[in-house]
Amino acid sequence: MLSLYNTQTRTVDQVTTQSDGSVAIYCCGPTVYRDAHVGNMRTFLLGDLVTRAIRATGKNVKIIQNITDVGHMSEDLNEDKMLLQSQAESIDPFAVARKYEEKFHGDLALLNIESAQSYPRASESIELMHALISQLISQGNAYVGDDKSVYFSAQSFESYGAISGNRLDALKPGHRYEFTEGGAKRFHADWALWKFAGTRTKMIWDSPWGPGFPGWHIECSAMSLHFLGPKINVHIGGIDLRFPHHENERAQTNSITGGESVDLWLHGEHLLFEGRKMSKSAGNVVLVSDLLERGIDPLSLRLCFLENRYRSQMDLSWDSIKAAQVTIKRWRKKLQEWGPDAPILQDQEILKAVMTDLDMPRVISRLRVVEKDSEISPIEKVGIFKYAEQLIALDLLRGEIAAELPQEAHELLAAREIARSEKNWKLSDELREKLENFGLEIKDLPQSQEWQWR
Repeated sequence: MLSLYNTQTRTVDQVTTQSDGSVAIYCCGPTVYRDAHVGNMRTFLLGDLVTRAIRATGKNVKIIQNITDVGHMSEDLNEDKMLLQSQAESIDPFAVARKYEEKFHGDLALLNIESAQSYPRASESIELMHALISQLISQGNAYVGDDKSVYFSAQSFESYGAISGNRLDALKPGHRYEFTEGGAKRFHADWALWKFAGTRTKMIWDSPWGPGFPGWHIECSAMSLHFLGPKINVHIGGIDLRFPHHENERAQTNSITGGESVDLWLHGEHLLFEGRKMSKSAGNVVLVSDLLERGIDPLSLRLCFLENRYRSQMDLSWDSIKAAQVTIKRWRKKLQEWGPDAPILQDQEILKAVMTDLDMPRVISRLRVVEKDSEISPIEKVGIFKYAEQLIALDLLRGEIAAELPQEAHELLAAREIARSEKNWKLSDELREKLENFGLEIKDLPQSQEWQWR
């Protein structure tokens, strides 16, 4: 069975199963107020890899991924991210949510990330949250604050901090959206389960405690319990969710079930881009659509992710993405040459690597060895690649599909023709560099220029 690094136990643990032998997975999904960037996609790929690995053992998987479309507050402004984007785009907040939710599903498809069984929306799960909050209040785990909001009492949950290592007696205010309620809370580390609407007029619902909206953390507790029940085998998210989101979610859920509801907490590490954290202010946020604009197969990004351990920080670059595209093109071409009709051939080295904490870099290294090994017949090579394809999903058997040249690239080529005819070599070189950023290789002839995809 698959073994993964459990953030809570700090050990590599075997994935558990339900009583029927299936595996229940909950994967924290996007907050749909903007496009998901490639760092987000790395985390979502983790859920796909876990699912494919478990299915390779013959077990069924039920994976649920939520859609956060309300309640995720901005740390700097303490306002709902959906409402802030609604104001920026001058459209209804739910229209914002559906717009970026659709884009999210489109990006998943481009990266061959299989769909979850269900994508419950927070805005459509309000009654589930009300039921949980009412139970937490009746048990003494939650209370109504002086500001009419409902808070979870962190001190009521004895093992708080087991995932992140944070102790309540040492925890100081730090996450602004968790600590803005002043004297309304009994303890500074308590967090809101239900926020009283106050002057807010959009994205609010009636509740037993007055009009308001849910806190971010209660959403995942409500949806995971409803769709997967009291026992979740694997809970997946980015490392940034370890605290406070997953810590708070664990406290809420376990208080409801009376036991440890999640067997294994799995976290993917941060992604840097060309040495820096991706941020809007730095201007280095990269989207899947940016790859398409440069004429790059999005599965090149998937290969880049596979070449790095999921729990190691990764530094992505355009050069690494382009190199991955070259590899994919070569493999597709060779599989066609070797004969794509060969039967699947299970490879024990690949299987062991995958089952040992998703060691995907070892899988890719194994494929590189198989490709070059003259003692392995072409039929065997195809069989091994086919076996790996079930796990890596790079569409290696489809053959190469020529990418359409973007309109901007056509315009740059035309401008460069003019620059060369005018002997403006400086501009010509500048335009060549821009064209190369699209993934083109330019060859200058005496009277013309030619291009091809790298």
